[in-house]
Amino acid sequence: MVMTSVVAFVLGLMVGLTVWLRTRLRSDREAAELTLRIATFEKERAADADKLGWIDEAEVKMREAFAALAGEALRSNSATLTAQARTDLEGVIDPLKRNLDSLDGHVRDLEKARQGAYESLGHQLSELRQAHTKLQETTVTLAQALRSPTVRGRWGEIQLRRVVEMAGMVSHVAFDEQTSTDSGRPDMIVYLPNGGVLPVDAKVPLDSYLTAMEGVDEESRKHNLASHAKAMRERIRLLGHKQYQDQFESSPDFVVMFVPNEACLGAAFEHDPGLFEYAVDKGVLIGSPVTLLALLRAVAYGWQQQDMAENATKIAHEGQELYGRLQAFIERFAEVGDYLGRSVERYNRAVGSLDRRLMPAVKRFEELGLSTTEQEEPAEIAIVPSPPTTGDGTGEDRE
Repeated sequence: MVMTSVVAFVLGLMVGLTVWLRTRLRSDREAAELTLRIATFEKERAADADKLGWIDEAEVKMREAFAALAGEALRSNSATLTAQARTDLEGVIDPLKRNLDSLDGHVRDLEKARQGAYESLGHQLSELRQAHTKLQETTVTLAQALRSPTVRGRWGEIQLRRVVEMAGMVSHVAFDEQTSTDSGRPDMIVYLPNGGVLPVDAKVPLDSYLTAMEGVDEESRKHNLASHAKAMRERIRLLGHKQYQDQFESSPDFVVMFVPNEACLGAAFEHDPGLFEYAVDKGVLIGSPVTLLALLRAVAYGWQQQDMAENATKIAHEGQELYGRLQAFIERFAEVGDYLGRSVERYNRAVGSLDRRLMPAVKRFEELGLSTTEQEEPAEIAIVPSPPTTGDGTGEDRE
């Protein structure tokens, strides 16, 4: 048993030694191969280092050569380019110089013209400033004048007359001014067709409105416009109380209150929306220049239609009278034709009697030599007068 263990140990030792020897031999072989490879790599690295040194040296030499060549080429090209550029610039600069000289002349002319235009513009601006100043003064004067009730009333009458004349109406024919009545004197009465009369009043309060337009404070402006609307309502009440429309026969049931300013009327309506209904209830029709012009154009059209109707009536009357006279003339003319027919008939009878009873005796006297000239027999009239037509074109012409 011990012997077997020893043999097994020896065998195991021999196997382990064999394995160690093989491993050692393999390691030595690999180490030798690595050493060979390292030596080979060292040689290659040394060769690569030599190559890199040669490349660096060649690069430096090439740079020096290239710099020398580039400098020489640059100097040569610079001289050539300078000469060529000088030649080209001479060809460009000369025309450019001439163009610049011409442009300078044009600029000087334009500057002179601009100075003249500025002087003219300055003169025109001065005149415009003077005109604006005069307009402003006139506006202020007009605003001050309109604050006077007399001037304001006259201005309203002038505006009213202009509107009436624009409508194509003629004074003392289609309208009259300042006609007195029992309740006062309206500024104008417009004559309507069929004898109607339309009274117009142009006295409108404007003090509060003018004050509102001149004010810069919004609150005071609203207050003055409200006062203006109240003054308009009061004027409507006074016109309704005067009852101008009842002073004329065939007058409409309202009087026109003419407001010569559209903005004034618009401001009153804006601050008193019920003003129009109030005016209608009082028998007052508020009219601006536009609405009054439309109303007067309608009146003028009514006059035209009435004139056309009257002319048509006159034409019908004249036609009836002309027809009667023409009928009488036709009857007289027919009598003349009858007289002419009877005259022709009697003439032909006389010719026949002459031919039958007297002409044979005349022939015998001629045969006896009592006369050397031959007596001609009168001819009968074969034309018979035609009667007048009966109005339907069926009259016949008879010969």
